Amino acid sequence: MRAMLLETDGAITSNPLKMRDLPVPQPGPGQVRVKVHVCGVCRTDLHVVEGELPPVTRPIVPGHETVGIVDQLGSGVTQLREGDRVGIAWLQSTCQTCRFCQSGQENLCEDAMFTGYHVNGGYAEYALVSERFAYPIPDLFSDQEAAPLLCAGIIGYRALRRSQVRPGQRLGLYGFGASAHITIQIALHWGCEVYVCSLREEHRHLARELGAAWVGEASDMPPETLHSAIMFAPAGELVPPALRALEKGGTLALAGIYMTPIPSLDYTLDLFHERTLQSVTANTRQDGLDLLKEAAAIPIRTHTTVFPLEQANTTLQELKAGRIQGAAVLSMAP
Repeated sequence: MRAMLLETDGAITSNPLKMRDLPVPQPGPGQVRVKVHVCGVCRTDLHVVEGELPPVTRPIVPGHETVGIVDQLGSGVTQLREGDRVGIAWLQSTCQTCRFCQSGQENLCEDAMFTGYHVNGGYAEYALVSERFAYPIPDLFSDQEAAPLLCAGIIGYRALRRSQVRPGQRLGLYGFGASAHITIQIALHWGCEVYVCSLREEHRHLARELGAAWVGEASDMPPETLHSAIMFAPAGELVPPALRALEKGGTLALAGIYMTPIPSLDYTLDLFHERTLQSVTANTRQDGLDLLKEAAAIPIRTHTTVFPLEQANTTLQELKAGRIQGAAVLSMAP
């Protein structure tokens, strides 16, 4: 099968992903094999490729916003059938027995495995996933529309919950890439007023189109204090101004898996008056199921640009430069 393989970490400008012909994987007990149609391109993939996340498995096929059709079942599979359309997300498996798994916090499992990081992901024509971690894709969405929901959507949804925002309140979004362009649609559906700070004018334009009440540059101070905010940009220097933009009792959720160093905080200016700083770590399966259900009910409309699989390096370069509007998707079509 064709696959884009990361053998050695490197700057994305050095084109570290190589097209390789790999054996088609065979599903083990409880697993299914998915014939991949598309795979979304996530900033986490960039962090994996450039080594900003500690290298775990090499070589590795990145990609964890995968949509395709089940084409082979492993032994013991009972809930899925060949021909089912499913998605594969970042969380690939958990131990099911630790205190986190037993308390509804499987995203914190010490033995969690992640797609495209510990095990091969969706930048390939075939991928494996445990039956328990395969998401049925609502018929409403095309493959291309569904792919960004599987990480950008799920993480944005968890971050929205972690931000403690309530219907009718003011929400700030810092950074306006794939995740934020989905999150704003959910927040507006909840009746929130959304304020967006973003580095690039193209992203600010999309935020206006999607209904933001106010749009400013990355470090601008919103014209109103915010009840909650989400930091999507992996820029630690934006954390202090985002905290200062909060109302008393407000919450800032940090949605990234990686962030540059956060400057020292001033207790009185940044945290006093019971402001809260939250992080977001992966997701639970329930987060994914809840997001897909709500996305179909709204319905969410993702903005995507499709690239062929062999252009994975170029696509990640475009993502790093901030030139992707909404989300990028790789297609396995020859």
